[in-house]
Amino acid sequence: MEYNTTRNHLTMREYGRHVQKMVEHIMTIEDPERRQRNAQAAIELMGFLNPHLKNVEDFRHKLWDHLFLISDFTLDVKSPYPIPTRETLKARPNPLPYPKRYPRLFHLGKNLEVIIDKALKEENPEKRLGFANAIAYYMKLAYNNWHKETVHDDAIQSELTGITDGQLTFTNTPFVKAFRPQQEGRDNRGNNFGKRNNGGKFQQRGGGGNNRRNDGRDNRGGGGGGFKKKRF
Repeated sequence: MEYNTTRNHLTMREYGRHVQKMVEHIMTIEDPERRQRNAQAAIELMGFLNPHLKNVEDFRHKLWDHLFLISDFTLDVKSPYPIPTRETLKARPNPLPYPKRYPRLFHLGKNLEVIIDKALKEENPEKRLGFANAIAYYMKLAYNNWHKETVHDDAIQSELTGITDGQLTFTNTPFVKAFRPQQEGRDNRGNNFGKRNNGGKFQQRGGGGNNRRNDGRDNRGGGGGGFKKKRF
């Protein structure tokens, strides 16, 4: 019996021990054509064992890179893609610089300042007005999200005037639905059949002489006008 402690290191566990043994056997083949055919068969098997790679862009390229990685970059076959090396595998990408943004309006964000600068550079009056209406709508939406209450259009216009030095003026009233958490969970009970008055009793439909009971009998007052009660 062969134990895992006596076997060599498994390079890529997602392909299993059998694929690694197959690649090790391909490395021992001396005929170049036969070695190339076996490498193609190993690629097909690796793609069959990992069907999720088919959704990845250039999944065939990834399979060929994995094949060379399993062989420790010593497999001598032709690849339709650039053959990777150990140096390219261990190479680290260049660090990305952290974006340094210092927004003047923290409650509105940096992107709104970019849109305002673009609106101020716009020469077409219709597009400039469209920018102003969109900016006013976003400002009202941001105020509603943070403060949970509506704000008047004059306050939005005064703040926009202070930001742009009076160069942008919106004409369309930005309609934003107010958020009222205290109204959540309530149901409409205004259309019920029976409504209660201030005294806690159900209201009647009509006068006292035209009142029907729930059991279908006519309970109209007047003494002899109603049905007589049967005695047994």
